[in-house]
Amino acid sequence: MRWRKARWHCTELDCDRRSFTESIGQVPARMRTTAAFRRAAGAAVCDGGRSVVQAGQDLGLSWPIVQHCFEDYAAKVLPEEPPVTEAIGIDETRRGKPVWKQNPDTEKWELVADAWHIGFVDAVGGRGLFGQVEGRNSASVANWLTARPAAWREHVRYVAIDLCSTFRAAVHRALPHAAVVVDCFHIVQLAQRHLAGLRRRLTWKQHGRRARKGDSICSVRKLLRRNKEDLTDEQREFLKTDLEYMGTYGRQIYAAWQGKELLGGLLGLTVTRRHVTPDHSAIPAARHRFFAHVADHAHLPELVTLAETIEQWWDGIETYLTTGITNAASEGNNRLIKLEARNAFGFRNRANQRLRSRCATTWRSRREAHPH
Repeated sequence: MRWRKARWHCTELDCDRRSFTESIGQVPARMRTTAAFRRAAGAAVCDGGRSVVQAGQDLGLSWPIVQHCFEDYAAKVLPEEPPVTEAIGIDETRRGKPVWKQNPDTEKWELVADAWHIGFVDAVGGRGLFGQVEGRNSASVANWLTARPAAWREHVRYVAIDLCSTFRAAVHRALPHAAVVVDCFHIVQLAQRHLAGLRRRLTWKQHGRRARKGDSICSVRKLLRRNKEDLTDEQREFLKTDLEYMGTYGRQIYAAWQGKELLGGLLGLTVTRRHVTPDHSAIPAARHRFFAHVADHAHLPELVTLAETIEQWWDGIETYLTTGITNAASEGNNRLIKLEARNAFGFRNRANQRLRSRCATTWRSRREAHPH
């Protein structure tokens, strides 16, 4: 439906307006579309998963109008402050490249915009992204946390992070009462990285080159990445026999793999996998077995480095074992954030990127809260 607005002129000399157009509640002055149509345009971008360009093409609107409708709609549906939660997750994601600019006075290149975004998510409630900040330092994380209301900060008991000392220092400063939880995925990833580094070092030391097809280590390389419980009896026997055939270097690789499995057994005591409260006496026993194995093979630097890292982060690992809280929500939100950036073919405005990311990650929780 099209409405041709009539323009009226007032002949009174004392009138301040002198000229005005017709308007109603749904179509105010200087507007060509109804409020319902503008809400539909904002919902198409915020909740419909469409880019601003696509929504403009589908609805017959220009990019600036759709962007303005999206910002108005997002301001209404997104809460000003994040909802109260018991546990939050912190993780960084990168999209695009950093922006550098040369200072004309010093002739040095300075960082204008960092491509790293640090996200704060609901780790246990599934309510998506709470907010993002630029930068990758402790001050950015601490400033965002301290800017939240005191009641919200007091309610946070756990903070899930990866093995990042920068995040840990910021949490201790802004949330001194909260316990840091180390995500188990990054511990397993670290163990696999150390095992792969030891395998490559010893292979090069034995052959003077990288492993090739036909070498004993090449045939068991994929088995070393797998967990012991996922291997058959024949595969475990083949792994042990093939590494022993290599001699001293093979036995060292097998010892490192056993250390990785002992660490995996320790992480397997978490409440998430067993669905019951873990036996607290089993955790110290499993930890002792791992460190005793490392002490027996102290000549392997990769295994010693892994043990030192576990010791430094043990408080966070123990909290993970007793609570089962992980940072999986942050990883899932990072995937949605990158997908949103691909759909938009990149963002020039980082504030717009953060707003679009927050809408994409909170859409499911907002739909469940308001199904109609």
